[in-house]
Amino acid sequence: MSEQVHNRLAAVRADRKVSRQALAEAVGVHYQTIGYIERGQYNPSLDLALRIAAFFGLPVEGLFSLQPFRPLTDEVYGRKQV
Repeated sequence: MSEQVHNRLAAVRADRKVSRQALAEAVGVHYQTIGYIERGQYNPSLDLALRIAAFFGLPVEGLFSLQPFRPLTDEVYGRKQV
């Protein structure tokens, strides 16, 4: 059984002002692959997830998770999940 891998890739990319094309070139994939990952239509391999995380200088679990992420505002402002 294959679980969906949740991600914050689009938010991080936007925050860092990195285009899909630039990220794709940096990690060695087609730019459409980045879009598929962001929309949850494709689960990245462990290798690709690690390369993306390294590109942004973040831990892989900061970008990808098997559980849905809490909204960033909740994490930033310390709100507890209900």
